[in-house]
Amino acid sequence: QVQLVESGGGLMQAGGSLRLSCVVSGRTHSSYVMGWFRQAPGKEREFVAAIRWSGGSTVYADSVKGRFTISRDNAKNTVYLQMNSLKPEDTAVYYCAADGSMVLKATPRSYAYWGQGTQVTVSS
Repeated sequence: QVQLVESGGGLMQAGGSLRLSCVVSGRTHSSYVMGWFRQAPGKEREFVAAIRWSGGSTVYADSVKGRFTISRDNAKNTVYLQMNSLKPEDTAVYYCAADGSMVLKATPRSYAYWGQGTQVTVSS
């Protein structure tokens, strides 16, 4: 089993920045892929970014490319999502996810483990 705990959400004005953290524990392996997803009220869960734990390859959704950065700290078993130039449309619950397949994927059903989510609200 893998446990994921997100933190760092909050209320921010448009144009501001937030950094989300996801602490990973349990039966993890360097082959894991870590992803960030988000879900706004009344909408489906959507992909934000993903990173390979080993090597650090990344992929981003077009809607956040150039504004958000995903990274990981191996020593702290933590994955981060740095969010800059926030927009009201970034408002959502943000979820951390993990999968052991080594393939960077953008579909929620491809990830086996999920955190509880952290709320991000961006005011205009």
